Amino acid sequence: MPEISRFYGIVIMLYINEHNPPHFHVKYAEYLAEVDMQTLKIISGNLPKRAYSLVLEWAAEHREELLENWNLARQQKHPFNIKPLE
Repeated sequence: MPEISRFYGIVIMLYINEHNPPHFHVKYAEYLAEVDMQTLKIISGNLPKRAYSLVLEWAAEHREELLENWNLARQQKHPFNIKPLE
């Protein structure tokens, strides 16, 4: 699964040719979650409140890039890296 961003110990990943709805995967320590790109809600798994807050901030800043990456991945193309949260 390609990593598209990493910040503060949080890793954002996107599977190639993934199922709908558009979403990304988050890994933070022992936590795993899937986050819907449209609503930014966790649709599977869980994250600590602080990590989720950082993911929300990052995803809100990069929503268009996330959707571009989603479309690439659905076409079985490698997604590009997205700038981390600073």
